[in-house]
Amino acid sequence: MKRPTEPQEKIIILDFGSQYTQLIARRVREARVYSEIIDGEATFDTIQAQQPTGIILSGGPASVHNTDAPGPDPRIFDMGVPILGICYGLQWVTKQFGGNVKKSGSREYGPAELRLVGDNPLFAGMPERFRVWMSHGDEVTTVAPGFEVVGSSESVPNAALFDPQRRVWGVQFHPEVAHTQYGSRIIRNFARRVCGCHGRWTPRAYIDVVTEALRAQVGSDGVILGLSGGVDSTVAAMLLQRAIGDQLTCVFVDNGVLRHDEANRLLRVFKQHLSLNVKFVDAGDLFLDRLAGVAEPEKKRKIIGHAFVEVFRQAAQDVRNARFLAQGTTYPDVIESSGIGRHADNIKSHHNVGGLPKELGFHQLVEPLRMLFKDEVRAIGKELGLPDEIVWRQPFPGPGLAVRIVGEITRERVGILQQADRILIQEVKAAGWYRRVWQSFVVLLPVQTVGVMGDERTYENAVVLRVVHSSDGMTADWARLPATLLARIATRITNEVRGVNRVVYDITSKPPGTIEWE
Repeated sequence: MKRPTEPQEKIIILDFGSQYTQLIARRVREARVYSEIIDGEATFDTIQAQQPTGIILSGGPASVHNTDAPGPDPRIFDMGVPILGICYGLQWVTKQFGGNVKKSGSREYGPAELRLVGDNPLFAGMPERFRVWMSHGDEVTTVAPGFEVVGSSESVPNAALFDPQRRVWGVQFHPEVAHTQYGSRIIRNFARRVCGCHGRWTPRAYIDVVTEALRAQVGSDGVILGLSGGVDSTVAAMLLQRAIGDQLTCVFVDNGVLRHDEANRLLRVFKQHLSLNVKFVDAGDLFLDRLAGVAEPEKKRKIIGHAFVEVFRQAAQDVRNARFLAQGTTYPDVIESSGIGRHADNIKSHHNVGGLPKELGFHQLVEPLRMLFKDEVRAIGKELGLPDEIVWRQPFPGPGLAVRIVGEITRERVGILQQADRILIQEVKAAGWYRRVWQSFVVLLPVQTVGVMGDERTYENAVVLRVVHSSDGMTADWARLPATLLARIATRITNEVRGVNRVVYDITSKPPGTIEWE
């Protein structure tokens, strides 16, 4: 599919392995300027073909003193576009142009106060002093010829540099993280003031462009989309419906491990409110029979994945002229699985990234959301008129409750978890917390504990409440729910869910933990 998201104004982020690279791209887009992340060692021809309005060099874990230290093609400095180096990016630029970079006395990680020196468009509209977030092991000790100091801190005298001739900026801190005051404004200033972008990246503009791109790609052929009810697949479906109408067929599979009554609720939304052409397959018994007795998490995922392909392929056979398979792949999926971040650890692979599954028999893949972050998908969903129930639906794993049941899967255990999860969601919504957090769910443990209920000794199941804050799921912090809310949830679960006598709260952040338990 030709990328529908290539406006004239574009900031390219060259990635050198920073854990914050995605945040840089997000901050640029928050300034309503389109951005893309590409490998920091991409060829000059690749970079030039992007026709960037500006370039940002990310941070990274490497040292410029390493023999294999990654770096961009130096010809980017002859392209005539503004360049901003962040942390490692600044250090590489300094060494490239003849300055000195040395190891810090000790690795600096944490807040520092930046003091601005003179006036510079990168820092327009900011006070003379503000807090920034440092994270580095090397630092610039001698400024390269042509560069001037425009910001310093008590421990880092060369914290912000500027070369007016080459139009190159560099900062030793991370403006993309929330810990840096005015960090978003620094990125916005670079994109809008320095690079001269007008800020035309909007949901409405994207919808108009992607609609035409989808029509051109699909032509008169049919498209099949696996619809889960999540915001990604539903927004993808609405964009395709807008572009090609009844050429789209959505397949919604009940795999037996959805939330309580979720299949019925979602079908009503799909058909009555969104007028989508949905083919519903009730395959709960098939999935649960194959999952019976399985405890190993990866095996659960594989069983569900293979069963889904089998059910989906059977449903697709009844759809005439279906040459295209559509997926709700988003940009974080692509970044994490594509090797863009090869200078850092690859986080995980995704079932919907990396090509077209051969066993499904489709000719081409359609991915309307491939270059979008989750917040952009939600914004487009609202622009398309999707109900809040879909737009703000919390992420739900493809294997469903199967990976929230630690240990063996049985119909009884699925039923217990569905009821406990239903209570949690009800109470979180009633207390006004549902849209304030990233995810809220219950985990059923393979543990039975002693309890007392009605003057009788019990030996029943323990469940875990997991509620986290996050922006994109890459990192997360546990939500500090009010004690009264937690108490109410625990009381309802132990009173209403037969088979549960203990409720605990997970206060592990990501890292070191993950959001899901399996």
